[in-house]
Amino acid sequence: MAALSAALALTGGPGSAGAKTLDIGIGIQNTTTNTVTGGIVLQQLGLFTKLLPRTGKYKDVTYSLSWQNFTSGPPITNGMMANNIQIGMMGDFPLLVDGATGQATGNATELVAILAYNAHGGGNGIIVNKDTPLYDFDDLKGKTISVPFGSAAHGMLLRALQMRGLTGDFWNLVSQSPEIGTTNLQQKRIDAHADFVPFPELLPFRGFARKIYDGAETGVPTLHGVVVRKDFADKYPEVVVAYIKAVMEANNWFRSNPQVAAEKIEDWTKINKEVAYIYLGPDGIMTLDPTIKPAWVTALTADYQVLQHLNMIKPLDVQAWVNDTYVRQAFKDEELDYDKQLKSTTGYDVKGQDPVCKAPVANPAQAGQVWVRDGDIISFSSPVCALLGVRQYQAAGKTLNAVYLVDHQLGIKVFADQAFFAVNDKDRAKPDITPFLLKRDAEAYAKANGGRLATYAEAIKDVASFTP
Repeated sequence: MAALSAALALTGGPGSAGAKTLDIGIGIQNTTTNTVTGGIVLQQLGLFTKLLPRTGKYKDVTYSLSWQNFTSGPPITNGMMANNIQIGMMGDFPLLVDGATGQATGNATELVAILAYNAHGGGNGIIVNKDTPLYDFDDLKGKTISVPFGSAAHGMLLRALQMRGLTGDFWNLVSQSPEIGTTNLQQKRIDAHADFVPFPELLPFRGFARKIYDGAETGVPTLHGVVVRKDFADKYPEVVVAYIKAVMEANNWFRSNPQVAAEKIEDWTKINKEVAYIYLGPDGIMTLDPTIKPAWVTALTADYQVLQHLNMIKPLDVQAWVNDTYVRQAFKDEELDYDKQLKSTTGYDVKGQDPVCKAPVANPAQAGQVWVRDGDIISFSSPVCALLGVRQYQAAGKTLNAVYLVDHQLGIKVFADQAFFAVNDKDRAKPDITPFLLKRDAEAYAKANGGRLATYAEAIKDVASFTP
């Protein structure tokens, strides 16, 4: 790795090591679940501090880490342009704006690693108040929609419009932060709110919202990644590699016991553990993987073209901005095969033995999970078996934190009580209950297969007569 031969400059100031002190500003997003293994987990577990280089030219260096928390990417870009932040993390569209802004202002940044991704676009979404009669994207025509401008969710809206051949006058779009958008949605001051993780799942989980559009409908990968000021990376490449190694260790920490990890995330960020789990747990909406896959570069290039078409971004050579040198070095140091992982888009699967249907959990796309309050997360082999389990736990007087199923159409994990179901019990020997996030998908499936539409409560009732 040629960059690792750069000499350590002890010159003082932000991002330098004058007086043998190296100040490092890290722009993090504690409430953006995709970024926790690049921010709050490293901070709380001391992983970055532990892995910082302390030999050779770094032997006498004292590190001063400044963890700067924001609710979205644009403020992190502002800090990077001012050289108050050297390492930052944000979603795909903000990443591109960060790169283009850095190039235009002489504060060049580089994309050096990925934190989490969904290969089909899941993670962003549009939510409405649960009491409104809005169920579909088309229902939003002429409505007032809020979104954090410049965010990954804003980019999702732009892409959704372009894919439908629509223009911005389809709706009335206003800029609101997640906090303001949440309040306004709850009080019905707006018709819908579009946001990035965790809000499309968090607000429905908290009981007052319903998701009517998921970014997975675009079919275009979405991700959160790590950007570093190029001048900092050129001077201190070993520090950048150490940061990526810390992210890899944080990923392993979460995967080793996702239930405990989700509980810790709730303690640290106040984002409900059940929501952290639906994103980063086994077969979750997001996959933790630091490698910069060619498909992600292709997706970022397409995202850039969306912004360029709308004259919303400065020039950026995406290929030149991406630099996987540091993540490759981290894999090499850990004796891991980077090129092998580069070809993989699999995370870690739901496993276990179904206690109701007495079968192994063999197909992640059919798996269900039930999180028993003050207990474990139990895995089931199918939606029918999971709902039978729910009935059994309820009959035993147990309270459930969450029930997870997989959307048959979009392939993403969903909260069962937020889902719609196509129920077909004509064949009593092999009844079928199929979950969907979107009402229209459940209706279409039910119609095509001779079934009927059902809510969660109705599906729980229907499953009572099924034999496992």
